[in-house]
Amino acid sequence: MKRLTFSLFALLVAATTASAQTPAGTPADTINDPVRILVSRLELERYKATIKGLTQFGDRRQGTERNRKAVDWIEAQLRSYGCTNTERITYEFVTPPRPAAPAGGRGARNPNAAQGGGRLRGYRIRTGVNTDSLAQKDLAIRAVDAEPAKDGQRQEVYCTKVGTTHPNEMYIVGGHMDGHGWGQAANDDGSGTALVMELARVFSNPDVKTDRSIRFVLWNNEETGLNGARAYVAQREALQGKEEPAGSGKYPEPRWLGMIQHDMMLFDHGMPHADGTIPPEQRPEADVNIEFQSTSKMADSAQRLAWFFQTANERYATDYPAAVGQHMTNTDSQPFQDLIPAISLRENERGAQIGAGWDPQWHQPSDVYTTYSDKDFRLGLNAAQTTLSAIALLTGATINK
Repeated sequence: MKRLTFSLFALLVAATTASAQTPAGTPADTINDPVRILVSRLELERYKATIKGLTQFGDRRQGTERNRKAVDWIEAQLRSYGCTNTERITYEFVTPPRPAAPAGGRGARNPNAAQGGGRLRGYRIRTGVNTDSLAQKDLAIRAVDAEPAKDGQRQEVYCTKVGTTHPNEMYIVGGHMDGHGWGQAANDDGSGTALVMELARVFSNPDVKTDRSIRFVLWNNEETGLNGARAYVAQREALQGKEEPAGSGKYPEPRWLGMIQHDMMLFDHGMPHADGTIPPEQRPEADVNIEFQSTSKMADSAQRLAWFFQTANERYATDYPAAVGQHMTNTDSQPFQDLIPAISLRENERGAQIGAGWDPQWHQPSDVYTTYSDKDFRLGLNAAQTTLSAIALLTGATINK
């Protein structure tokens, strides 16, 4: 474990040193800095189009035909970008029995505590998962979302940018493609899925080389308990760093250096007003939240990774800043957090803000593409700029001219 932590620390130091060699803001910085060139290849309209493409499958609820069609569509898109070594994780999912509701009194959940840490503050509104089909007033969306989930086989897609000098080491970049609530899951988590797909597009350009590998994963079954990410860990953890076949220089599962998750990227309008309403516009002080889990076994190295991403945001993101928090929870980076440095990027703090109702679209019929403005989509684009620049630095990305 110490060797892994030191390895990450060395990479962070090396990447930070490399990124500081050319002063930001100079003409040479734009012309010669490969990271800035890669960031410039992210486009708002492309990002929006990918989110919109995902919404044609409604909420993409796991265990449905619309979910399976969305998986096929994602794979086809990745292949069209040049990320042609696509593969799938296959696993079985059976709905677990619903736990009994906690009784009041001793042992009951503290209503002022946010799930995963932090404390709820300010005005709060009730949150939950909409299960009422009639709450979706758009008949076309209601029809797409009508099929209920069935237990059985599940699949999720990933593809890999293979490193040139260290193909046996990689960073995992993920977002979950399933949703629920009788909407289109445009934000939760079409916004994170589209972000990962856009990064796969940019890094798959033939003129881009990286020293280390990058894996782009679109998790399934996040909404049922991170089951897709858990299946990946169960199936792939023991395969890390093994050359196959021997002497080939190929590593089906490179050694994990870090995991970066993206989950709800668009909506940071601030806390609810006293009457329960939410400000209609993205707030000027909106930011990208980068979270690690302070109680994880890898907390120290995860925190360093989070601050590295914050520094990359400061240098390369165009509109919105980033903030670091210590309460990563209920997201697909969680199954990795005791194994490797793992962080999550999102629109708000997962527990204290999302849990307090800062996003009224969360798991609701209103989570549709038309709900969001360009200011909202641009927050997601800034998260993409943050991850792309940080990963480019950590993997030694270069552009062949």
